[in-house]
Amino acid sequence: MAARINNSPPSAIVKGGYTKGNVSDMENENFDNEKQVTLWKPPCHLSIMQHCVSSRRMIAEANLELDVGIVVHKSSSDEKPEFLPVLQSGSCAEIGPKQYMEDEHICIDDLLGHVETTAKFPSPGAFYGVFDGHGGTDAAVFVRENILKFIVEDSHFPICVEKAIKSAFLKADYAFADASFLDISSGTTALTALIFGRTLIVANAGDCRAVLGRRGRAIEMSKDHKPNCTSERIRIEKLGGVIYDGYLNGQLSVARALGDWHMKGPKGSACPLSAEPELQEMDLSEEDEFLIMGCDGLWDVMSSQCAVTMARKELILHNDPERCSRELVREALKRNTCDNLTVIVVCFSVDPPPQKEIPQTLVRSSISSEGLNLLKGVLDCN
Repeated sequence: MAARINNSPPSAIVKGGYTKGNVSDMENENFDNEKQVTLWKPPCHLSIMQHCVSSRRMIAEANLELDVGIVVHKSSSDEKPEFLPVLQSGSCAEIGPKQYMEDEHICIDDLLGHVETTAKFPSPGAFYGVFDGHGGTDAAVFVRENILKFIVEDSHFPICVEKAIKSAFLKADYAFADASFLDISSGTTALTALIFGRTLIVANAGDCRAVLGRRGRAIEMSKDHKPNCTSERIRIEKLGGVIYDGYLNGQLSVARALGDWHMKGPKGSACPLSAEPELQEMDLSEEDEFLIMGCDGLWDVMSSQCAVTMARKELILHNDPERCSRELVREALKRNTCDNLTVIVVCFSVDPPPQKEIPQTLVRSSISSEGLNLLKGVLDCN
């Protein structure tokens, strides 16, 4: 980022088990000390019962509990345990073709062991961030060093994490403005990912991007805040800002950032350049394999799906998130990115992603000899 410059037969249920057969047969039998239970036949329209292991067994258990007073303990062995990620991460940062490196990042796989707080929150816990600075490194360094502290020290944490994160972004922005020993005209975008148990919360202010890899499919967890984006353009113009050649007030290529106090008014006032983040929350499942976080130096030359496809292939090969992030950076450099490069890869399992099985197609195609010769000719020309 840069500044500009888815019927079984009737049965009777008795104490002690299940008896199959018709009702007349059972009435002729002697049931000493046995209690006959009213015959039950499921309504034909309840198709959902077909999905149960045994509808008769379910009714038997219910009637036994009500009529005989026997407590039936249902086994939970068939229930799948709730998914919890096992986190491991890796990162890579390169200066790229620029003269100065202004990116900063943070990777904390064990938040419980890192944060000094009496607040109780789910395990595992982790925190990751990418901060793409501009106009110097002061803002990016300051936000990297302080953003997590502002989150965990917020009064809403950990009861309402979303409020704590939004509040922390603004507090970090204001605190930076008060740091007289720093260049408060420098600025930075901020992308953070907080993991609590199986909950992933991504916050973004700027044009860094977080993308979730779900069995090979890319799920974007953030939106790039570019001045030309319709929602950002409307917000900017309502607040008196202008967009010139894709730049906010002709100076900045992002619509949200921390710092840049030479472009902001008094603290708390509405400003075209906003430090307020947008949040996305998701409960992770077994389908979710990894998360990629990167600055715009990566996304300028690579689509979200391309990055997920490449990262998945790398992880299947060696299951090393750091090596995977390094390969993504190398590929961006090969594609002639014009910016600094910072990439974080967070894996949610100790096992590599499974190989995708490609179903065999039943469709057969044929080509005439004339068509084949034409195709050969085209290939020979190339």
